[in-house]
Amino acid sequence: MNEIDNTALYDERWQRIVDNIALRETDRVPFVYFSTFWATKLGGITFEEAMYDVNKYIDVTRQALDMLNPDAFSSLLFAFGDALEGVDFKPMKWPGHGTDPNATFQYIDQEFMSADEYDDYLFDPTGFYLRKYLPRLAGAYEALALLPDYSATAEWDLIASVAGFGNPDLQAGMKRLFEAGEKTGYVLGQLGGFEQEAKQAGTPLIGGGFTKAPFDLFADFLRGSKGCMIDMFRNKDKLLAAMDKAQILLTRHVEASTQLHGCPIVFMPLHWGLDGFMSPDQFKTFYWPQLRKSVLELIDKGLVPCLLWEGDCTTRLEIIADIPPGKAIYWFERTDLVKAKEVLGDIVCLRGNVPTSILIAGTPDDVDDYCRNLIQKVGKGGGFILDGSIGVPDEAKVENVVAMAESVKKYAN
Repeated sequence: MNEIDNTALYDERWQRIVDNIALRETDRVPFVYFSTFWATKLGGITFEEAMYDVNKYIDVTRQALDMLNPDAFSSLLFAFGDALEGVDFKPMKWPGHGTDPNATFQYIDQEFMSADEYDDYLFDPTGFYLRKYLPRLAGAYEALALLPDYSATAEWDLIASVAGFGNPDLQAGMKRLFEAGEKTGYVLGQLGGFEQEAKQAGTPLIGGGFTKAPFDLFADFLRGSKGCMIDMFRNKDKLLAAMDKAQILLTRHVEASTQLHGCPIVFMPLHWGLDGFMSPDQFKTFYWPQLRKSVLELIDKGLVPCLLWEGDCTTRLEIIADIPPGKAIYWFERTDLVKAKEVLGDIVCLRGNVPTSILIAGTPDDVDDYCRNLIQKVGKGGGFILDGSIGVPDEAKVENVVAMAESVKKYAN
């Protein structure tokens, strides 16, 4: 295929995505590719190899794109094994480092910020991260606690503080960070090159930025799930104040990332605001107001928030309808998409949600039937992007994923 044809193909696919986001009906429902390690089976490599060798990861992803011909794809590849190992990253196990070579990475739910440190965070988030949070997160970050406290220095004390960089422990830790930085920089450079290659081949990105819900920041990485559950009752005011601060920090660099990748869609995986964890009243107090503010800010900047609602959030549908129409994507894992279409069909583009169980244990006919139902009911009138419930699961059968990809053309308008 020549370059002119590829440009036309890219424009056609991207316009299909854009039109569905804007709730306009298109020639067919778009299909997008998002996965963690599923593509490794196409190239016969392990998850561990993909985690530690970005070029092998890119090669198998290239094979996946050639096989599936998606309308867009996510380049969120996870080839950061060397960097994670180099900094001694503690809140995660990954393939070959804590999990089986063919088992995906696992976050470890733990507390890295105590309840009595909210004041430290609120007073100086950057200082708290450098001196307390990051040193607990990874061995190499322990050196950051040895950095001079520049906010407490002035005049000649500022000059004298340079002596702190002579500390051998600080130098050793910084050396580890420099080495990890070089490895991470190489990975990111390779991924950037692959994104351009895919673009030239006619395949757009489905995500150019990343951010989180403020509550999830604290429940996932700072206080832990138990700590946040307790804080909703014992430290309500400080949790809310900290989330207000975090909301500002989480969104301030997202636009630059989307410009770097050339895609306005911002991926926002959501973990704790769902049915079974929070009551509707708690959701309206601790989760949605701060998340909605982030969503509105991103929209005001001309970006497209893509919220992945992991789990079931059926009781939230009426609440989360309170955003401008045709400006965002709601990707639902378990929520009934037909029900979601009834409530949100004139508000937001829906994405999903072919179940993991069918893609792994079903047949191509099972997948085809499920996709046909989604396309005909949820895709009616536009505003729908077909995907797995959380992308393509690592264990999915190749023939089932192919059936999902082909369904959008088989059941085109």
